[in-house]
Amino acid sequence: MNVDECRSRFAAERHAYLATADRAAVPHLVPVTFAVVGSDEIAVAIDHKPKRVADPHRLRRIRNIVANPRVAFLADVYDEDWERLWWVRADASARVLDGGDERDRAVEELIERYPQYRAAPPAGPVLLARVDRWTGWSGRT
Repeated sequence: MNVDECRSRFAAERHAYLATADRAAVPHLVPVTFAVVGSDEIAVAIDHKPKRVADPHRLRRIRNIVANPRVAFLADVYDEDWERLWWVRADASARVLDGGDERDRAVEELIERYPQYRAAPPAGPVLLARVDRWTGWSGRT
């Protein structure tokens, strides 16, 4: 799958999985909602949905990014017809945005993409990841 098709398929999905790792390379995987900002940045907000900790900066995904900014995202489609299977991975460097124009722009993209955010815009930090490699596979060759 070429880079343009990878971007297009990834951007069309409603959710993906975010993989982070701490300094000791212990992996952590969570499902996320996201928006592709421009062609090579992915934004994920820490939103109002219940979390295990009250302080968003104590979330493992944020602590991991602060310790090790290398992340990966995976979007995929499974089907019993294996010719319809596909996956796209975005390898990236992420940072945590607590405020500013970049964060505000990312939140606007998320609000436009997810109607749920119109009533309760994300107020927490935004993870903004700069993709440096798109890869993918499809069951149809």
